[in-house]
Amino acid sequence: MMWDQIAEQISQATGERFQISDRRSVSGGCINQGYQISNGSRHYFIKLNQASEFAMFEAEALGVEQMWETQTIRVPKPICWGTVGNSAYLVLEWLELGGKNHPSAWEEMGQKLALLHQWTPAPNYPGYQKFGWEINNTIGSTLQINTWKNSWAEFWQEHRIGYQLKLAQRRGGNFEQGEKLLNKIPDILGDYHPKPSLVHGDLWGGNASVTSEGKPVIFDPATYFGDREVDLAMTELFGGFPAAFYQGYDQIFPLESGYERRKILYNLYHILNHFNLFGGGYGTQANQMIREILR
Repeated sequence: MMWDQIAEQISQATGERFQISDRRSVSGGCINQGYQISNGSRHYFIKLNQASEFAMFEAEALGVEQMWETQTIRVPKPICWGTVGNSAYLVLEWLELGGKNHPSAWEEMGQKLALLHQWTPAPNYPGYQKFGWEINNTIGSTLQINTWKNSWAEFWQEHRIGYQLKLAQRRGGNFEQGEKLLNKIPDILGDYHPKPSLVHGDLWGGNASVTSEGKPVIFDPATYFGDREVDLAMTELFGGFPAAFYQGYDQIFPLESGYERRKILYNLYHILNHFNLFGGGYGTQANQMIREILR
């Protein structure tokens, strides 16, 4: 019954009748269940979770939709999302992946990401020239606060590092220099005034790939308007992207001086979040990063 209702929603969203003839389980990440469904000619990717997680899917869909509308870098087009019984679902365009070893695709990915970062919304956009986003979303399964701010330093201090440190304290984390770091953020970022860019927000290697046709694609975003460097920093966090990616990005939108120091502050957000999600050695890593930033 659930699958029939989802098929009906796809039919309404696309204007073409869709009936599922094939359904198979695929990876949906560590948080959701994933499925490929097909009627023999059209294929879709479906994420499923508890109905209580609908807001997470809605925020992801709106983020992917906004990135799609920029017509810069490829993302899987969102089709529809909603709840059926006890389940929340998100239906996305199905993309055949598998061209990761295509060097020119990674150069193109860097170029296209730079174009996304250069994209500017219309002046009547509610958060025009501000940092944040229309709604809160999630980073992994952690709430991500996106309340609009005029100051990038204030946004990063309050909504990113400050919020994660509060969560870490509740979890029993010991970050002795956390308060000192928070107070230092306005100095670290004070003379740096980035343009608000639409960022992916969670751009590690698992959320970027190349289609079987050799086209770069990014997915599973934690979208907001922030410093474009947060995306570049995270690509370096868990092993780095191919060199061609950074060369491609630099051709379009070279980084400003000071990035090497700022990227540690930006990646601290993700390491603190990993501590809050998984515990373990991420606390030690976060403390090492805090000491390095304060040096």
